[in-house]
Amino acid sequence: MFKTLLVPINIEDTRHSQHAIQAAIGIAQRDGAALHVVTVVPGFGMPLVASFFPADAMQEAKKEVAKRLHDYIAKTVPDAVKTTPKIMEGNPPELIVEYADAIGADLIVMPPHDRGAIDQALLGSCTTKVTQHAHCSVMVVRG
Repeated sequence: MFKTLLVPINIEDTRHSQHAIQAAIGIAQRDGAALHVVTVVPGFGMPLVASFFPADAMQEAKKEVAKRLHDYIAKTVPDAVKTTPKIMEGNPPELIVEYADAIGADLIVMPPHDRGAIDQALLGSCTTKVTQHAHCSVMVVRG
């Protein structure tokens, strides 16, 4: 039985997350678990890069992402499932694992990351990194 679920999604490409979010909703309904839906906005990485953007650019981006995440949850998750949206900025695998620890997640439910073989060989996927470093179970749901 699970009490706290975490579902990381890419708000720019929610079609890859459909099977994972549906699986998490099913588990949440079955177990009465809380569902945390998280999306990570990549940061500027370096202060030099950030200096080329207006000071409020990241805040404006986060507002737009928050609106899109709220709309996605409203459209996808039944009202009966207690859902918490979360937006973070930075390195997705690191932040997903940190957030899972912070909320005491029992299970992370996520889609496989769909990237080319060269990217995966050189960098590894977000999903791979999360499964390697998470302190809880990780369910990878393929579509």
